[in-house]
Amino acid sequence: MAGVLAVQLGLVGMLMGLVLLVRPMAFLRIGTRRRAGLALGASILICMIGVNLPASETKTGSPKTELDRFVPAWQFREFHAIRIAAPKEQVYGALKKVTADEIFLFRTLVWLRRLGRSSPPSILNPPPDQPLLEVASRTSFVLLAEKPNDEVVLGTLVASPPGWRPSGQATPEAYQKLAGSRPAGFAFAAMNFRLEECEGAAKPTPCTLLTTETRVYATDDSSRRRFARYWRVIYPGSAFIRRMWLRAIRRRAVQ
Repeated sequence: MAGVLAVQLGLVGMLMGLVLLVRPMAFLRIGTRRRAGLALGASILICMIGVNLPASETKTGSPKTELDRFVPAWQFREFHAIRIAAPKEQVYGALKKVTADEIFLFRTLVWLRRLGRSSPPSILNPPPDQPLLEVASRTSFVLLAEKPNDEVVLGTLVASPPGWRPSGQATPEAYQKLAGSRPAGFAFAAMNFRLEECEGAAKPTPCTLLTTETRVYATDDSSRRRFARYWRVIYPGSAFIRRMWLRAIRRRAVQ
């Protein structure tokens, strides 16, 4: 998280520095272009430090979830949660049916993520009126595990060696076998949605705690450094999409 914060602080500082180079602002104590240039240089330095900070590895203890089973170790992670006043069955149904168009700014952010380029249907370019989980699992992700009313796990490769091509069918077993062998040059990602009954919820009012977690494991230092640069730039947008996704599920579940 320190790397993400440093990169984002550096990017904001760089933007402000560029503005101040054009129009210095004395009330910010940057009243000359020379000071604006120094601020811009400091922001670039902060950003470079952030993208190059080492990413430490974290491991689970004994597996408690399906996500633990498929990604027991990671260097990059995000986690979000929301409480929904509905039973697990109802929330699970909403999770399975929610579309990209129900998620606030989803299409705008994934358009930016793919730099405005057209692409085949995928989670970054989902067809309208189709459940987003369904689109993901039949395009860029593999459905690794599904326990109705409990947990759904999707997995994908976010980095692979140049020229590498998968052999055979994409299955949970193939994903787990390749990830378990930890070949150099790869980065494996998985995300889940998990449903639990809210702790301390008043009976008989139903309440479901819906969480989503993303984990990425890079198999060597080189792929870890490359992915760190990407992750620390896109993290705010990714986190925003996850939170809006949870809110869209809540709206559908309680309507």
